[in-house]
Amino acid sequence: MCQVLEDYRNELESTELRSVSKKCVKCKEASAAVVIRAGDAYCRGCFKDYFIHKFRAMLGKNRVIFPGETVLLAVSGGPSSFSMLYQVQEGISQNAHKKLRFIPGIVHIDEGGAVGQPVEERQRTLAELQALFRATGFPFYIIPLEQVLDLPSSVLESALSPSEKPSSTYKAAVDHFIQSNRSSCLTPQDQGQTSIPEVPEANTQILQQLILSAKTLTARQDLLSTLRQHLLVHTARTKGYSKLMLGDNCTRLAVKLLTSISLGRGAHLARDTGFSDSRYGDVISVRPMRDYSAKEIAYYNHLFHVPSVLIPSLDTKMPDKASVQRLTESFIIRLQADFPSTVSTIYRTSEKLQTACRSSSAADHSDRCLLCMCTLDTVVGKASAFQATLISEQLSKNTSSSAKILTQKLAPVEPEPVAPTGQCCSSGGREDCGRVERGGGCCSFANGAEMSDLRSLLCYSCQLTIKDISSVEHLPRYILSEAQRRHRRSQMKEEIGEFLLDDGDEED
Repeated sequence: MCQVLEDYRNELESTELRSVSKKCVKCKEASAAVVIRAGDAYCRGCFKDYFIHKFRAMLGKNRVIFPGETVLLAVSGGPSSFSMLYQVQEGISQNAHKKLRFIPGIVHIDEGGAVGQPVEERQRTLAELQALFRATGFPFYIIPLEQVLDLPSSVLESALSPSEKPSSTYKAAVDHFIQSNRSSCLTPQDQGQTSIPEVPEANTQILQQLILSAKTLTARQDLLSTLRQHLLVHTARTKGYSKLMLGDNCTRLAVKLLTSISLGRGAHLARDTGFSDSRYGDVISVRPMRDYSAKEIAYYNHLFHVPSVLIPSLDTKMPDKASVQRLTESFIIRLQADFPSTVSTIYRTSEKLQTACRSSSAADHSDRCLLCMCTLDTVVGKASAFQATLISEQLSKNTSSSAKILTQKLAPVEPEPVAPTGQCCSSGGREDCGRVERGGGCCSFANGAEMSDLRSLLCYSCQLTIKDISSVEHLPRYILSEAQRRHRRSQMKEEIGEFLLDDGDEED
C-alpha cells in the first residue's frame, strides 16, 4: 500500500536514452545536425552534399533527359515538389559544380475548385505561389483544373514516342552541347504567365458536379488524379516541353504501390511508380525525387529554408477509413514509425517491376485504357481471375433482377409513359438531356448504352472508378468524344473484318 512519508526516488529511476553520435559520420569533425536513420548522423554541410548528390545521381544514372531539352516541373506546392524545384534551381545556377543542362519551366494545377475552396482563398494561395515562382526566374504556368473541361480529345492519343537512344548518343550530345557553348540557351526567354487566370463560376460548378458524381472518396481521388495528369500532359505539349518532372518521393510511391494493388492496378505498377513513364509517347514523365523519404525532404527544407505552400486536398481532415488511399497512407506511416525499414522495403520492391514488352502493333490506340492510357489488362483468357470476377458480378445482377421481376409480377402493372418522337424522355425535356446538344440521342438511352461501351475501353481499375460515378454524362466532353470515336472504329473494323488479312496470311 502507499505510505504518506514513503520515498519512491530510488524505484522511479529515469530510463537511459540511447546515445547518438554527436559527430558527423562522413567528415568526422563537425557536429551532427540531423539523424536520417539509426547511426546515420550528418552535419549541415555533409547532409546538403548528400542530398544534392542523390538528386543528380538519379538523373545521371537513368539518362532520360538530354542536354538542351525542355523540362516542365510539376509543382503542387508541397514540400517534395518545392524541394525538387530548389534542386533544379541550384543545379542551373552559375556556382553549381556540375550544372544541369536542360531548360526548366514550372506548372501548377490549381485544384481549388474541385475541393470547394473559396474564391478569395484560392486567389490568396495563387498569389503566394506566383511570387515564389517569379523569384526562380523560370517561366511558369498556373493552370486551373477547370480547363480540363475544354481539352481536345487528342490528349488521349499516344503520340509517336522517340526511339530509345543508346548511352553513346547521350555522351555525344553532352560533348556537342559543351563544344557549342550553348549555356546562354539555358536562360528561358518566355516568362510564362504574368497574371493569375480567371475562372468562370459556371466551369467551377461543372467541375464540382463531376467530382461529386463519384459516390466514394476513393473514386473521387482517382478521378482527380487522372484529370490532373491529362491537364499536365496537354500543358507540356502545347508549351513545347518534352519531359514532365514530378515530385513523387519514396514515401508517396510506397503508398501509391499498395494503393494501386488494392485498386486493381497491379499490371501498371512499373509505369505508376518507376523513374520514367512513356505512356503518352512524346511527353515522358520522370520522378527524380523517388529516392528521398518524406523525412529527408522535411529535414532539408527546414535546414535550408525551402518554402512550401499548404493547399487543402480532397482528403484533408478526413478520417483514416474515408478512402483506400487515406487508409493505406495511415497504415504505412504508422508502421514506419515502429519499423523504420517499411517504406524502403516497399520501395525496393517497386524497383524490381518492369513493363512487359509490347509488339510492333502497339501503335493502335484501341489496346490502351481510355483514362490512364495504360495497356488494357482486361483482354485475357477465359480461365482468368478477371473473367471469374465478371461471372460473379453477372450472377449477382441476375439474382437482384430476379427479385425485381418477382416483385413486378405481384404488383399491378402500369404502362410506362413513352416519349413522343423527337422529344427527350427526361422530366425537364431537351434542356436537361445533355446529349441532344452533342448530336446524340435521348439521355435515358445513352446512359445505359454508353456506360457499357465506355467500360469496354477501360482497364480494370478505371472500370471500378467509372462504376462509382452516377452517370457518364458528367465526364468531360473530350473523354466521351474519344470513346465514341474508338467505338465507331471498332464497329467499322468488325464490319470489314472478313475482308482483312491476318498476320499469318500476310506471311504466306
